[in-house]
Amino acid sequence: MGYRLLVPVIALYEVHKRLSRNLPHGIVATCLDAMRLGRVPDPTDARAIAASISASTHNLALADAAIYSMAQKHNATLYTQDIDYEGLPGVNHIAQCG
Repeated sequence: MGYRLLVPVIALYEVHKRLSRNLPHGIVATCLDAMRLGRVPDPTDARAIAASISASTHNLALADAAIYSMAQKHNATLYTQDIDYEGLPGVNHIAQCG
């Protein structure tokens, strides 16, 4: 069974926002294109409700809840360095160095 990368729309937003501060447009576009090689599920009303439930259940901010609920919907493992996800089911938290 092959693994497939899921890329939440909000992740594209966050990466674009951060990279655009310091990098030329062409490099930013290349990074986003690489992310788009994965599957980018459309945001839907059902995903918004699922994110709201995740936010309430796990005390997550909007973006974190949207990302987490999408991973849960697709039975995907969420790999992250974000401490807010630590200990949640289906999350592989990787501690940041330094």
